[in-house]
Amino acid sequence: MTEPPPLSLYVHIPWCVRKCPYCDFNSHQADAGIPEQEYVDTLLQDLELALPQVWGRRVGSVFFGGGTPSLLSGEALDRILCGVRALLPLEAGAEITLEANPGTVEAGRFQAFREAGVNRLSLGIQSFNPLHLQALGRIHDAHEARRAVELAREHFENINLDLMYALPGQSLEEALLDMRTAVSYGPQHLSAYHLTIEPNTWFYHHPPQLPDDDLSASMQEEIENLLGESGYQHYETSGFALANQRCRHNLNYWLFGDYLGIGAGAHSKLTLPGRIIRQARQRQPQAYLDAVARGKPLQSQNQLGTADISFEFMMNALRLTEGFALEMFSLRTGLSLIEVLPQLELAESRGLLERDGSWVKPTQLGQRFLNDLLQLFLPGEDGA
Repeated sequence: MTEPPPLSLYVHIPWCVRKCPYCDFNSHQADAGIPEQEYVDTLLQDLELALPQVWGRRVGSVFFGGGTPSLLSGEALDRILCGVRALLPLEAGAEITLEANPGTVEAGRFQAFREAGVNRLSLGIQSFNPLHLQALGRIHDAHEARRAVELAREHFENINLDLMYALPGQSLEEALLDMRTAVSYGPQHLSAYHLTIEPNTWFYHHPPQLPDDDLSASMQEEIENLLGESGYQHYETSGFALANQRCRHNLNYWLFGDYLGIGAGAHSKLTLPGRIIRQARQRQPQAYLDAVARGKPLQSQNQLGTADISFEFMMNALRLTEGFALEMFSLRTGLSLIEVLPQLELAESRGLLERDGSWVKPTQLGQRFLNDLLQLFLPGEDGA
């Protein structure tokens, strides 16, 4: 590669009020409160330790994820972002996103987040239906969901609403009503996620009664139609955006850009001279605090081999409904397209993607059966 790919910064806030039964993220109930000042100090120390790996590179986006980042005070957010600006050059107009839980927000807090520099808010609504919110173990109710969106619109010009479908006991009309309600607020971005049961979650050990595959597929199709008719472009598997409002931070993931992750359990993917590495930081908050204090925040680091790089590029880029320019593969991986040519030809022969001399994109069949498409690029797979 003649130059490294674009760089983003991810900041993980690991605490939440209550662990949701479907959540497999690195989040921990804040039963004893949050050591806010100590954690902010540690984040900035973590960033300083990582500087040699990203020295001189500009950051195009910052994303505060969790957990529930909106549990932090506006003062804490301001300290973090001031520290980031002092240590790393942010691009002019960098996208700065904060995830927020409707059950932890208020007008004063939103205003403080905006004043600290957050310019994009992502609200974890999940549903506007009180029964479904209860089934999902959310700490907010339907009224709080609506009030949070209204407050967000007063303080932010760029809003994302996270919603889920195929929920326990949910009907097709209920799923569509959630989406219509979301659209009525005019958010710039919507994320519509199919509820999946992940290992190591409460739902995995106590499975709820979910809609069957046919009903779930109908929900997905009708939601895509509804959002399309409402002016939202379906640009990524779960992402829908108004014109020119796509999430820049997530697009950097999908196009195999680099990202530095700081915070408990945060992951990084970094391009260094002659190699691409992945890192993971200590997951448990106290272990992370202790590790950074010792100057050793990493739990693991590994260099990606050629086959892994090819697979990871495809695993990300093929989530984009419009696909990607073929030259992007070499630009972001440093590899020749020959590395994946047999897999591309096989996927095309099975009707899972289409391509010409400069572009590759998944077909509608490939979008519906994305896991089958990606399976073809797995290292060591027969026939791939």
